[in-house]
Formats: sequence, structure tokens, C-alpha cells
Amino acid sequence: MTIRVLIADDQMMVRQGFTVLLNAEPGIEVVGQAVDGLDALEKTAELAPDVVLMDIRMPRLGGIDATRRITEAPGGAPRVLVLTTFDLDEYVYEALRSGASGFLLKDASAAELAQAVRVVAAGDALLAPNITKRLIAEFSRVSAGPRAPGRERVGDLTERETEVLSLIAQGLSNAEIAVRLVVAEQTVKTHVSRILVKLGLRDRTQAAVFAYESGLVRPAGY
Repeated sequence: MTIRVLIADDQMMVRQGFTVLLNAEPGIEVVGQAVDGLDALEKTAELAPDVVLMDIRMPRLGGIDATRRITEAPGGAPRVLVLTTFDLDEYVYEALRSGASGFLLKDASAAELAQAVRVVAAGDALLAPNITKRLIAEFSRVSAGPRAPGRERVGDLTERETEVLSLIAQGLSNAEIAVRLVVAEQTVKTHVSRILVKLGLRDRTQAAVFAYESGLVRPAGY
């Protein structure tokens, strides 16, 4: 199936460049462009893309607020992949808390961009490796208190589901989790699906956010 993509960026050259790059990839089609966050909301409703490439800083309505509105809309909301030139912690953290499924810097190669679209379209999480450590540090800082949000909801999970959730938050893929737990990869997929349903989460990215904010996962040194 072809992955339908909407590109939201206030710079025309960026929109056109990404359009050319992605349309050259098999199985990916850019179905529209938006000039700001409000335009992205309208185009998303009109075109029903599978993935929205969302810039952070845009006039009228920024990418973080636009992401929140898109992902909170009822029905089958598209995945949002946040693209930005700004390698700043608060943008990463707020974008993911707003429902983004991935975060990628604009200096990524064409191949990395196309792969990112495919990853988030498949429901997986995507984070640029050079921001992951600082992201974890920010999660740990905000979840340091005894009343971290969602802590009680962890109790709804079985012991094995809790273990799988912690491994998701550490960045392990289903295959890597299967090796770690010595189980079949399909078993891990089943656990992941149950975790998302029980916690009311959309995807692995939100699961990772939940794990850190609830205090379930605390990296060494924090």
C-alpha cells in the first residue's frame, strides 16, 4: 500500500524539496502541502494522509499545538513525524507528549527521511539517536516526583507486560525484546498490543513517554 504524506512547513523550498525526495521513493506519495499549523489541520481533514511531516516553528499555529490537535482528533488520526532544525530538549519532549510518533532533524539524508516515514507509518517510534540521551534525561527530571502522572496505571499491567514496557522505553525493538526475554517475536507483539490497549496509548512512542513519566524507567544517574 502507498503511504500518503502531508508536508507542513512554512518554507516553500523545504516543502518542495521534501516532496521531490519522497515522491522518488517507492510506496510513498506526497498528497499535499501545508504552510502552517492551521493549514495542516485543514489539509489533514481534507486529504486523510497516513503521515504528517510537521515543522516545529510555524506562524499562526506551531507544530506542537497542531500535532496535539491532529492526534487527539477522533477516528483514525495520522502519524505525525516532527521535523526541525532545532536540536533543543523542550521541543523533543513537548512534541512527543503532544502525540508525535517520531522526531527527526532536517539535516537527515533522503534515505533516512524515507525510512522515518515508513517506520512511523507502521506504528513504530522513531527518534534521532543524537537526541535520545537528552530526551531520557528530561523524562527523568519531570518524573522524579512521587506523584508522577500515570504511576497508578502501571498496576493494570501484568508483570511481563511491565517488563516489556520498560524495554520499549529503553529503545529496544520487538526482535531485541524477544531475544532479551527468550520468547517469540510474535509474543512480544501481542504484549505490546495489550499494553497500548490497557494504557489507552496510540503507539510505542507514547508507551515510552508513559514509562518515563510514570517513573517506571529511571536511567542510571538520575
